[in-house]
Amino acid sequence: MGVGIVAIGRNEGERLRTCLRSLSPDRNPVVYVDSGSTDGSPDHARSAGVRVIDLDLSIPFTAARARNAGWRQLLAEQPDTEFIQFVDGDCEVRPDWLETAATFLREHPEVVVVCGRRRERHPEATVYNRLCDLEWDTPIGKALACGGDAMFRVSKIVEAGGYREDLIAGEEPELCLRLRELGGRIFRLDAEMTLHDAAMTRFGQWWKRNVRAGHAFAEVSTIHRHSPCRIWKRETRSNFFWGLAVPMAAVVPAWWTFGISLALLLGYPVLFAKIFRSRRRGGDETGQALRYSWYCVLSKFPQVRGQLTYFKNRLFRRRTRLIEYKAAGPAA
Repeated sequence: MGVGIVAIGRNEGERLRTCLRSLSPDRNPVVYVDSGSTDGSPDHARSAGVRVIDLDLSIPFTAARARNAGWRQLLAEQPDTEFIQFVDGDCEVRPDWLETAATFLREHPEVVVVCGRRRERHPEATVYNRLCDLEWDTPIGKALACGGDAMFRVSKIVEAGGYREDLIAGEEPELCLRLRELGGRIFRLDAEMTLHDAAMTRFGQWWKRNVRAGHAFAEVSTIHRHSPCRIWKRETRSNFFWGLAVPMAAVVPAWWTFGISLALLLGYPVLFAKIFRSRRRGGDETGQALRYSWYCVLSKFPQVRGQLTYFKNRLFRRRTRLIEYKAAGPAA
Protein backbone atom coordinates (compact mmCIF):
# COMPACT_ATOMS: atom_id res chain seq x y z
CA MET A 1 0.00 0.00 0.00
CA GLY A 2 1.18 3.57 -0.70
CA VAL A 3 0.35 7.12 -1.63
CA GLY A 4 -1.80 8.12 -4.58
CA ILE A 5 -2.24 11.67 -5.80
CA VAL A 6 -5.26 13.56 -7.13
CA ALA A 7 -4.65 16.91 -8.83
CA ILE A 8 -7.43 19.13 -10.10
CA GLY A 9 -7.32 22.16 -12.35
CA ARG A 10 -8.89 24.48 -14.89
CA ASN A 11 -6.81 26.55 -17.30
CA GLU A 12 -3.69 26.51 -15.13
CA GLY A 13 -1.25 26.41 -18.07
CA GLU A 14 2.39 26.43 -16.97
CA ARG A 15 1.32 26.26 -13.32
CA LEU A 16 -0.05 22.78 -14.00
CA ARG A 17 3.19 21.64 -15.59
CA THR A 18 5.07 22.77 -12.50
CA CYS A 19 2.56 20.95 -10.32
CA LEU A 20 2.82 17.66 -12.24
CA ARG A 21 6.62 17.73 -12.28
CA SER A 22 6.61 17.97 -8.48
CA LEU A 23 4.40 14.87 -8.14
CA SER A 24 6.84 12.37 -9.69
CA PRO A 25 4.20 10.40 -11.67
CA ASP A 26 6.82 7.70 -12.33
CA ARG A 27 6.88 6.88 -8.60
CA ASN A 28 3.33 7.69 -7.45
CA PRO A 29 0.04 7.03 -9.26
CA VAL A 30 -1.42 10.41 -10.25
CA VAL A 31 -4.91 11.23 -11.49
CA TYR A 32 -5.51 14.69 -12.94
CA VAL A 33 -9.12 15.88 -13.18
CA ASP A 34 -9.76 18.73 -15.58
CA SER A 35 -12.78 21.00 -15.29
CA GLY A 36 -13.27 22.28 -18.81
CA SER A 37 -9.85 23.76 -19.57
CA THR A 38 -9.39 25.42 -22.95
CA ASP A 39 -5.61 25.84 -22.69
CA GLY A 40 -4.57 22.27 -23.48
CA SER A 41 -4.08 21.26 -19.86
CA PRO A 42 -5.44 17.71 -20.33
CA ASP A 43 -3.00 17.07 -23.19
CA HIS A 44 -0.11 18.42 -21.10
CA ALA A 45 -1.04 16.03 -18.29
CA ARG A 46 -1.30 13.03 -20.61
CA SER A 47 2.12 13.80 -22.08
CA ALA A 48 3.49 13.72 -18.53
CA GLY A 49 2.22 10.16 -18.09
CA VAL A 50 -0.70 11.12 -15.86
CA ARG A 51 -4.15 9.54 -15.90
CA VAL A 52 -6.58 12.26 -17.01
CA ILE A 53 -10.31 12.61 -16.36
CA ASP A 54 -12.28 15.24 -18.28
CA LEU A 55 -15.39 16.18 -16.35
CA ASP A 56 -18.70 16.10 -18.20
CA LEU A 57 -19.45 19.75 -18.97
CA SER A 58 -23.21 19.12 -19.10
CA ILE A 59 -23.12 18.89 -15.29
CA PRO A 60 -22.10 21.99 -13.27
CA PHE A 61 -18.54 21.41 -12.15
CA THR A 62 -17.06 22.20 -8.76
CA ALA A 63 -13.72 21.47 -7.13
CA ALA A 64 -15.52 18.99 -4.88
CA ARG A 65 -16.89 17.09 -7.87
CA ALA A 66 -13.43 17.01 -9.45
CA ARG A 67 -11.79 15.66 -6.30
CA ASN A 68 -14.42 12.96 -5.91
CA ALA A 69 -13.97 11.86 -9.52
CA GLY A 70 -10.23 11.75 -8.96
CA TRP A 71 -10.08 9.64 -5.81
CA ARG A 72 -12.72 7.22 -7.06
CA GLN A 73 -10.82 6.67 -10.30
CA LEU A 74 -7.57 6.29 -8.38
CA LEU A 75 -9.04 3.60 -6.12
CA ALA A 76 -10.60 1.83 -9.07
CA GLU A 77 -7.14 1.48 -10.62
CA GLN A 78 -5.08 1.24 -7.40
CA PRO A 79 -7.38 -0.35 -4.79
CA ASP A 80 -4.54 -0.93 -2.32
CA THR A 81 -3.83 2.82 -1.99
CA GLU A 82 -3.46 3.74 1.68
CA PHE A 83 -3.34 7.54 1.51
CA ILE A 84 -4.38 10.14 -1.06
CA GLN A 85 -2.70 13.50 -1.46
CA PHE A 86 -5.03 16.11 -2.95
CA VAL A 87 -3.41 19.08 -4.63
CA ASP A 88 -4.66 22.01 -6.68
CA GLY A 89 -3.18 22.42 -10.13
CA ASP A 90 -1.68 25.80 -9.26
CA CYS A 91 0.47 24.29 -6.50
CA GLU A 92 3.91 22.69 -6.41
CA VAL A 93 4.37 19.91 -3.85
CA ARG A 94 7.59 20.24 -1.85
CA PRO A 95 10.14 17.41 -2.24
CA ASP A 96 9.87 15.77 1.22
CA TRP A 97 6.17 16.33 1.88
CA LEU A 98 4.65 13.07 0.63
CA GLU A 99 6.99 10.92 2.70
CA THR A 100 6.65 13.17 5.76
CA ALA A 101 2.84 13.13 5.65
CA ALA A 102 2.52 9.40 4.98
CA THR A 103 4.92 8.57 7.82
CA PHE A 104 2.93 10.73 10.22
CA LEU A 105 -0.37 9.09 9.25
CA ARG A 106 1.11 5.61 9.72
CA GLU A 107 2.41 6.56 13.17
CA HIS A 108 -0.86 8.24 14.24
CA PRO A 109 -3.83 6.04 13.28
CA GLU A 110 -6.30 8.43 14.94
CA VAL A 111 -5.37 11.18 12.44
CA VAL A 112 -7.37 11.04 9.21
CA VAL A 113 -6.10 14.19 7.46
CA VAL A 114 -2.70 15.83 7.63
CA CYS A 115 -1.57 19.08 6.04
CA GLY A 116 1.51 21.30 6.25
CA ARG A 117 2.53 24.82 5.35
CA ARG A 118 1.15 26.12 2.08
CA ARG A 119 3.12 29.16 0.98
CA GLU A 120 2.48 31.70 -1.71
CA ARG A 121 5.09 31.55 -4.49
CA HIS A 122 5.31 35.32 -4.95
CA PRO A 123 4.05 36.97 -1.74
CA GLU A 124 6.04 40.09 -2.51
CA ALA A 125 4.33 40.62 -5.88
CA THR A 126 1.04 42.09 -4.61
CA VAL A 127 -0.69 42.79 -1.33
CA TYR A 128 -3.31 40.22 -2.31
CA ASN A 129 -0.72 37.46 -2.64
CA ARG A 130 0.69 38.47 0.74
CA LEU A 131 -2.76 38.22 2.30
CA CYS A 132 -3.12 34.68 0.95
CA ASP A 133 0.23 33.73 2.46
CA LEU A 134 -0.81 35.10 5.86
CA GLU A 135 -4.21 33.40 5.68
CA TRP A 136 -2.61 29.98 5.23
CA ASP A 137 -0.20 30.34 8.14
CA THR A 138 -2.45 28.56 10.64
CA PRO A 139 -1.33 27.09 14.00
CA ILE A 140 0.65 23.87 14.13
CA GLY A 141 -0.99 20.83 15.75
CA LYS A 142 -4.58 19.69 16.04
CA ALA A 143 -6.78 21.55 13.56
CA LEU A 144 -10.44 21.88 12.68
CA ALA A 145 -9.97 21.68 8.93
CA CYS A 146 -7.55 21.64 6.03
CA GLY A 147 -7.47 23.39 2.66
CA GLY A 148 -7.34 22.04 -0.87
CA ASP A 149 -3.87 20.53 -0.37
CA ALA A 150 -3.85 17.72 2.19
CA MET A 151 -3.23 14.00 2.61
CA PHE A 152 -6.22 11.83 3.57
CA ARG A 153 -6.49 8.34 4.97
CA VAL A 154 -8.33 6.43 2.24
CA SER A 155 -10.51 4.31 4.53
CA LYS A 156 -11.95 7.42 6.17
CA ILE A 157 -12.65 9.43 3.05
CA VAL A 158 -14.49 6.39 1.71
CA GLU A 159 -16.44 6.08 4.95
CA ALA A 160 -17.41 9.76 4.81
CA GLY A 161 -18.46 9.49 1.17
CA GLY A 162 -16.01 12.09 -0.06
CA TYR A 163 -16.66 15.76 -0.74
CA ARG A 164 -20.09 17.33 -1.03
CA GLU A 165 -20.29 18.02 -4.76
CA ASP A 166 -22.91 20.79 -4.75
CA LEU A 167 -20.68 23.19 -2.79
CA ILE A 168 -19.02 25.85 -4.93
CA ALA A 169 -16.53 26.54 -2.11
CA GLY A 170 -15.78 25.43 1.43
CA GLU A 171 -15.91 21.74 0.56
CA GLU A 172 -12.69 20.94 2.47
CA PRO A 173 -13.79 22.23 5.91
CA GLU A 174 -17.21 20.67 5.36
CA LEU A 175 -15.66 17.24 4.76
CA CYS A 176 -13.30 17.71 7.70
CA LEU A 177 -16.29 18.44 9.94
CA ARG A 178 -17.91 15.15 8.95
CA LEU A 179 -14.64 13.30 9.47
CA ARG A 180 -14.34 14.77 12.97
CA GLU A 181 -17.90 13.72 13.71
CA LEU A 182 -16.83 10.19 12.75
CA GLY A 183 -14.10 10.39 15.39
CA GLY A 184 -11.15 11.38 13.20
CA ARG A 185 -8.55 14.04 13.90
CA ILE A 186 -7.10 16.69 11.59
CA PHE A 187 -3.47 17.71 12.12
CA ARG A 188 -1.18 20.36 10.70
CA LEU A 189 2.53 19.59 10.66
CA ASP A 190 5.39 22.05 10.95
CA ALA A 191 6.57 21.05 7.48
CA GLU A 192 6.67 22.63 4.03
CA MET A 193 3.84 21.20 1.92
CA THR A 194 3.14 23.25 -1.22
CA LEU A 195 3.94 26.44 -3.09
CA HIS A 196 0.83 28.13 -4.43
CA ASP A 197 0.53 30.66 -7.22
CA ALA A 198 -2.44 32.90 -6.42
CA ALA A 199 -1.61 35.29 -9.26
CA MET A 200 -3.88 37.97 -7.77
CA THR A 201 -2.92 41.30 -9.24
CA ARG A 202 -6.20 43.21 -9.11
CA PHE A 203 -8.55 44.36 -6.37
CA GLY A 204 -11.46 42.80 -8.25
CA GLN A 205 -9.89 39.34 -7.90
CA TRP A 206 -9.52 39.81 -4.17
CA TRP A 207 -13.14 40.98 -3.95
CA LYS A 208 -14.48 37.95 -5.86
CA ARG A 209 -12.44 35.59 -3.70
CA ASN A 210 -14.08 37.05 -0.61
CA VAL A 211 -17.56 36.90 -2.16
CA ARG A 212 -16.91 33.20 -2.68
CA ALA A 213 -15.70 32.83 0.93
CA GLY A 214 -18.85 34.51 2.23
CA HIS A 215 -21.02 32.18 0.16
CA ALA A 216 -19.16 29.20 1.67
CA PHE A 217 -19.60 30.55 5.21
CA ALA A 218 -23.35 30.87 4.75
CA GLU A 219 -23.93 27.59 2.91
CA VAL A 220 -21.82 25.29 5.07
CA SER A 221 -23.00 26.83 8.35
CA THR A 222 -26.61 26.42 7.20
CA ILE A 223 -26.12 22.80 6.13
CA HIS A 224 -24.62 21.99 9.54
CA ARG A 225 -26.72 24.37 11.62
CA HIS A 226 -27.66 21.54 14.03
CA SER A 227 -24.10 20.27 14.44
CA PRO A 228 -22.44 20.87 17.83
CA CYS A 229 -19.32 21.92 15.90
CA ARG A 230 -21.13 25.15 14.87
CA ILE A 231 -18.93 25.60 11.83
CA TRP A 232 -18.63 29.21 10.62
CA LYS A 233 -21.54 30.44 12.75
CA ARG A 234 -19.42 33.20 14.27
CA GLU A 235 -17.97 34.25 10.90
CA THR A 236 -21.40 34.42 9.31
CA ARG A 237 -22.85 36.53 12.12
CA SER A 238 -19.82 38.82 12.14
CA ASN A 239 -20.12 39.46 8.41
CA PHE A 240 -23.83 40.28 8.69
CA PHE A 241 -23.16 42.60 11.61
CA TRP A 242 -20.21 44.55 10.16
CA GLY A 243 -21.03 44.22 6.48
CA LEU A 244 -24.76 44.98 6.62
CA ALA A 245 -26.27 45.80 10.01
CA VAL A 246 -23.83 48.53 11.09
CA PRO A 247 -23.82 50.50 7.80
CA MET A 248 -27.60 50.25 7.52
CA ALA A 249 -28.12 51.37 11.12
CA ALA A 250 -25.69 54.24 10.59
CA VAL A 251 -26.77 55.55 7.20
CA VAL A 252 -30.54 54.91 6.91
CA PRO A 253 -31.64 56.96 9.95
CA ALA A 254 -28.94 59.61 9.49
CA TRP A 255 -31.33 62.26 8.11
CA TRP A 256 -33.73 62.16 11.05
CA THR A 257 -31.01 61.73 13.70
CA PHE A 258 -29.18 64.80 12.32
CA GLY A 259 -26.20 62.58 11.53
CA ILE A 260 -25.82 61.22 15.06
CA SER A 261 -26.37 57.65 13.88
CA LEU A 262 -23.24 57.97 11.73
CA ALA A 263 -21.27 57.65 14.96
CA LEU A 264 -21.88 53.91 14.65
CA LEU A 265 -19.30 53.91 11.87
CA LEU A 266 -16.66 54.51 14.56
CA GLY A 267 -17.00 50.82 15.28
CA TYR A 268 -14.84 50.08 12.24
CA PRO A 269 -11.71 51.79 13.64
CA VAL A 270 -12.33 49.86 16.87
CA LEU A 271 -12.53 46.58 14.95
CA PHE A 272 -9.41 47.54 13.00
CA ALA A 273 -7.49 48.25 16.22
CA LYS A 274 -8.58 44.94 17.74
CA ILE A 275 -7.34 42.96 14.73
CA PHE A 276 -4.14 45.01 14.58
CA ARG A 277 -3.29 44.30 18.23
CA SER A 278 -3.92 40.61 17.70
CA ARG A 279 -1.64 40.45 14.66
CA ARG A 280 1.12 42.37 16.42
CA ARG A 281 0.93 40.02 19.41
CA GLY A 282 1.17 37.16 16.93
CA GLY A 283 4.49 38.47 15.63
CA ASP A 284 3.56 40.49 12.53
CA GLU A 285 5.67 43.55 11.80
CA THR A 286 3.76 46.84 11.93
CA GLY A 287 3.26 47.40 8.21
CA GLN A 288 2.10 43.85 7.63
CA ALA A 289 -0.30 44.01 10.57
CA LEU A 290 -1.74 47.30 9.26
CA ARG A 291 -2.38 45.89 5.80
CA TYR A 292 -3.88 42.67 7.12
CA SER A 293 -6.18 44.53 9.52
CA TRP A 294 -7.40 46.95 6.85
CA TYR A 295 -8.27 44.20 4.38
CA CYS A 296 -9.80 42.04 7.11
CA VAL A 297 -12.25 44.83 7.96
CA LEU A 298 -12.91 45.55 4.29
CA SER A 299 -13.56 41.86 3.57
CA LYS A 300 -16.78 42.00 5.63
CA PHE A 301 -18.52 43.70 2.68
CA PRO A 302 -17.79 41.22 -0.16
CA GLN A 303 -18.29 38.34 2.25
CA VAL A 304 -21.74 39.52 3.30
CA ARG A 305 -22.56 39.93 -0.38
CA GLY A 306 -21.66 36.27 -0.89
CA GLN A 307 -23.83 35.31 2.07
CA LEU A 308 -26.79 37.28 0.73
CA THR A 309 -26.34 35.63 -2.66
CA TYR A 310 -26.52 32.21 -1.05
CA PHE A 311 -29.68 32.97 0.94
CA LYS A 312 -31.37 34.64 -2.06
CA ASN A 313 -30.66 31.64 -4.28
CA ARG A 314 -31.75 29.27 -1.54
CA LEU A 315 -35.05 31.16 -1.21
CA PHE A 316 -35.73 30.92 -4.95
CA ARG A 317 -34.28 27.38 -5.22
CA ARG A 318 -31.56 28.44 -7.62
CA ARG A 319 -28.06 27.06 -7.85
CA THR A 320 -25.20 29.53 -7.47
CA ARG A 321 -22.77 29.56 -10.36
CA LEU A 322 -19.10 28.93 -9.78
CA ILE A 323 -17.33 32.07 -8.55
CA GLU A 324 -13.89 32.26 -10.17
CA TYR A 325 -11.34 34.92 -9.29
CA LYS A 326 -8.18 33.67 -11.03
CA ALA A 327 -7.07 34.46 -14.55
CA ALA A 328 -5.96 31.60 -16.78
CA GLY A 329 -2.36 30.60 -16.26
CA PRO A 330 0.40 31.39 -18.76
CA ALA A 331 0.46 29.07 -21.74
CA ALA A 332 2.48 25.94 -21.15
